[in-house]
Amino acid sequence: MWGLAGWTGSDEKEINEALHKSVELGCNFFDTAWGYGSGLSEQILGKLLKDYPGRKLYAATKIPPKNRKWPSKPDFKIEDVFPADYIIEYTEKSLANLGADCIDLLQFHVWEDAWANQDEWKRAITKLTEQGKVKHWGISVNRWEPDNCLQSLQTNLFSAVQVIYNIFDQNPEDHLFPLCKKLDIGIIARVPFDEGTLTGTFTYETVFPKDDWRATYFVPENLKSSVDHANALKPIIPNKMKMPEMALRFILSNRDVGTIIPGMRKLKNVEANIASSDGKALSKELLAALKQHRWDRLPTGWSQ
Repeated sequence: MWGLAGWTGSDEKEINEALHKSVELGCNFFDTAWGYGSGLSEQILGKLLKDYPGRKLYAATKIPPKNRKWPSKPDFKIEDVFPADYIIEYTEKSLANLGADCIDLLQFHVWEDAWANQDEWKRAITKLTEQGKVKHWGISVNRWEPDNCLQSLQTNLFSAVQVIYNIFDQNPEDHLFPLCKKLDIGIIARVPFDEGTLTGTFTYETVFPKDDWRATYFVPENLKSSVDHANALKPIIPNKMKMPEMALRFILSNRDVGTIIPGMRKLKNVEANIASSDGKALSKELLAALKQHRWDRLPTGWSQ
């Protein structure tokens, strides 16, 4: 639900139509964050929950880092990012925005595995769980750092991990997915379209408005390499299938993945994306071919 509150071109009527259509078509998991519009996205989800009192819709949100820096850095201290009183404060903010008594899944919006042995955050989330304010806890792993949570997951305090996983970003399969399977931790695959690259619609001339965060992400060196990698996929897209569908089915073909969270602002995208969740996996031959398009990347100054 980031694109519903934090990107340019968001339209309230269009957003509401897309959200209601998604529920009608069977979507029951919604991922938001306080950081998406300073609580606006959570409020939008809260209204949706009220519109469907008889249907179980799972609300997942995230606590923003106190220092407001995405992603976190190895030298950041837990007391500057997620001190106990701050965790409690923002849990209450999210509960109010959602209009809920309990949050299904509350995630840390950034993370450093060096915090695994810190007790302060553990006491805070244990207290909130015992109070019935949060049912499950999760980690939203920093971009291109899927192993930066492995020790923390072994504390047995987390039920889910959210990680970038798509045709290009396959490295979570190396260590994170096997550990999650062993510990019975749910995997939420985010950025399924590589921020839009895997829609196949970007060109070398694509330009984003200055107030759109993608303008800072798709800097020239990233845009060119992204379009290069997307173009390399086009010859192997099956007949009667478009690149976005192939991208989603690649992820959903991996049985380790619990759910997937594509942004969906337009009705046509809601219909197309949810249609991909019909249980039909890609062929073994195509999956093998897509494995060859793995693109290992390291965090840079522009890869927030």
